[in-house]
Amino acid sequence: MNIKTIGIIGAGTMGSGIAHACAIAGVEAVMQDVSESALEKGFKTVGSSIERLVRKGTIDDAGKTAALARVCTTTRVEDLASVDLIIEAATENEALKIKILRAVDAIAQPGTIIATNTSSISITRLAASISRPEQFVGMHFFNPVPVMALVEVIRGLRTSDATVDAVGELAKRLGKTPIGVKNSAGFVVNRILCPMLNEAVFALGEGLASAEEIDAGMKLGCNHPIGPLALCDMVGLDVLLAVMDVLYDAFKDPKYRPAPLLREMVDAGLLGRKSGQGFYSYAG
Repeated sequence: MNIKTIGIIGAGTMGSGIAHACAIAGVEAVMQDVSESALEKGFKTVGSSIERLVRKGTIDDAGKTAALARVCTTTRVEDLASVDLIIEAATENEALKIKILRAVDAIAQPGTIIATNTSSISITRLAASISRPEQFVGMHFFNPVPVMALVEVIRGLRTSDATVDAVGELAKRLGKTPIGVKNSAGFVVNRILCPMLNEAVFALGEGLASAEEIDAGMKLGCNHPIGPLALCDMVGLDVLLAVMDVLYDAFKDPKYRPAPLLREMVDAGLLGRKSGQGFYSYAG
């Protein structure tokens, strides 16, 4: 299947990042969200990230104009009816995702592939909520999408080979490297990464070292490009907590229990960069 147009549900960090990748790769993208303000912010983010490429000399002004012309926005799910692939990139909440997927299933053409950018939720279970589980797949991009090269392509129990092949080829067209993953809580990367981030929160909560010292230890001692607590802030503490809850519920293994400090900070609304305060301050 030759995917020419993509619908993206959600204009937040991940949705706007996917729209950026499409625009640069020459793929038409329709970004949908429930509010005009979210769409304006998302489109502005796309423009800013493309402008950085202009400053680096990766593309010129004409290339920027052409790329931005490939992205349009709408508040109507119905406007995605004619696209070849729809990617759900809403927040990591299973009930919300199912509601969105059912709405998309009702308006999409029979041959349209439906994908989810979920970080951890069962692809098989999400697929069961729509009428075309064989055309449903996990397509998990990583944050920040314009920079990160990986896409996990996650097969549900009923996902067809044709669907997996089509989104794998699309990922390559977007300049990404796809890896095939079986359906399991957290998939591959987050099953390994998130417990490490969670353990860093435990270390902070137990007073073993300051946030700066923990991050410096992992950067200098393990050669990580960013410290785990700074990465928590980038990912979003609410997203990390949601993934840890999924892992714990799925495996019932205490090694996946969320750190108490993590849950406390989410309850307080201290979510990281998106809220202006997490383990570090981003005010101004």
